[in-house]
Amino acid sequence: MTKQASKTSIRKVLISAVMLVTALCLSLSISISTYLDIKEQRQLIINKLDMIAEIVSFNAQITLIFEDRKTEEKRLKSFKAVDLVKNIHIYDIDDVTNKPVFFTSYNASKTPPVPLKVNSIEELKEPRITEDYVELIKPVIYEDKIEGYVYIRGGLERLNEYINTKILVDITLTLFVLLLVLLVARGIQRRIARPIEELSILLQDVSKNHNYSARASSSHIEEINILASSLNVMLTRTQNQLERHQADKLEIKKLNQSLEEKVNQRTIALREANQELLNTLERMHQYQNQIVENEKMASLGQMVAGVAHEVNTPIGLGVTGSTLLRDKLADIKVAFEQKNLTSKQLERFITDGIENLDLIYRNLNRAADLISSFKRVAVSQDLELSSDVNLATLLDNIIKAMKPDLVSKHPTINIDCQEDLVISSKAGPLQQIFEQLISNSLLHGFTSSEGNVIDIKIAKDQNQLTIEYSDNGCGVSSSIKKRIFDPFVTTRRGEGGSGLGMHLVYNLITQALHGNISLDESCKAGAKFILTLPLGEVN
Repeated sequence: MTKQASKTSIRKVLISAVMLVTALCLSLSISISTYLDIKEQRQLIINKLDMIAEIVSFNAQITLIFEDRKTEEKRLKSFKAVDLVKNIHIYDIDDVTNKPVFFTSYNASKTPPVPLKVNSIEELKEPRITEDYVELIKPVIYEDKIEGYVYIRGGLERLNEYINTKILVDITLTLFVLLLVLLVARGIQRRIARPIEELSILLQDVSKNHNYSARASSSHIEEINILASSLNVMLTRTQNQLERHQADKLEIKKLNQSLEEKVNQRTIALREANQELLNTLERMHQYQNQIVENEKMASLGQMVAGVAHEVNTPIGLGVTGSTLLRDKLADIKVAFEQKNLTSKQLERFITDGIENLDLIYRNLNRAADLISSFKRVAVSQDLELSSDVNLATLLDNIIKAMKPDLVSKHPTINIDCQEDLVISSKAGPLQQIFEQLISNSLLHGFTSSEGNVIDIKIAKDQNQLTIEYSDNGCGVSSSIKKRIFDPFVTTRRGEGGSGLGMHLVYNLITQALHGNISLDESCKAGAKFILTLPLGEVN
């Protein structure tokens, strides 16, 4: 619970402020005046004592020289009429020790004598002021020679009486001024507080009775007139606003009568539109799945066509070699039957036959290797189970299968992968992911057929496999970086790009392999993708 602030009133604040300022100013003024006055009176006493000491010193020159104590004592008694002087000592300089010794003294009536000050001559050359007395010493000089010293002690009774009287007068004057200021302040605060009270009563009436037609009257104070004018403007605007509010309430009441019917109509229309939108969205999902499957089949068909092209070459060379060998064998048979076969013909037939058989053997082995690679990577993904996959061998087979596609851009493919890195995963999705990434670089990344480089770096860390795929192509446009894995997003529409390649890669990684793929947006040259796959057993 918050603590409530202490309450006060303008009257109290005004009177307190005026009285406080007046008291501070009077106190400061009287204190400074009293201090300066006392300082001046004290200095006058010191000057008077100094003058008396000079007179005594002058008169004592002859009496000290002739050691006439009686004359000096009579002269000192003349100071009885001077109330300021309390004690006077005259010291003579001893001719033997050259030190001051007592010569004569004077003590005022009812004033006890004071000890000799022969040891304080240097200290009292400057006046010393205590609470009740002033002391000083003057040398007696005759023809530039010190003949002795005069010690004089004066009382400060009259100064203290003066100070007490002045303080009493100052206090009386202060109380009188404060009383006068209090009366003036109360008169001022009544002139200021009355209009404010009238404004307060007006506001209470407005707050309690909602009487916004009331208006504040003017006063003789300009600031309060400004406040009253502003308050009147506020009341006028509030009254106008309330009148408009009432009119608006009537209009809203009329509108509410037809609003429910309109809401029901709009709700029915919205429900129908939502149903139509759901049906459209369902059809779009069906079309998308169909297009993705078509893309998969197109990719598989492209790979099959490439493999068929590669296989046709060695098979064609094998057929040509076997046909040539058969023709030569027919010639040898005819020559043998006619019994005109020579040793040179037999030797040439044997040499050519060995060459043709070697050609047939090499090309048949090459076709067998291609078919074996195709069988390893073209397994159906829907029925495929996890198996041990050697990544280095898988990449080598993929590059061999895509050789016809690589011819146009001649990329240099650098693979950083351990030769014995075997993981438990699905070879089909992995093969299709790498194929699609390489195809994406060939179609979208490389603009020329020279200087093209693809880097594939594979590393394992505990139960995670990290694949970094990058090329030095033209990179990914900033307009599609955030949407590169969305379906139908492409910069080569109508030029061979369907916009489903990276979406297919994303689905294969996240759904078939339960991994993750991201585009490294900090890569400045080309494009770089980072793939992370969870692993089972890693050998």
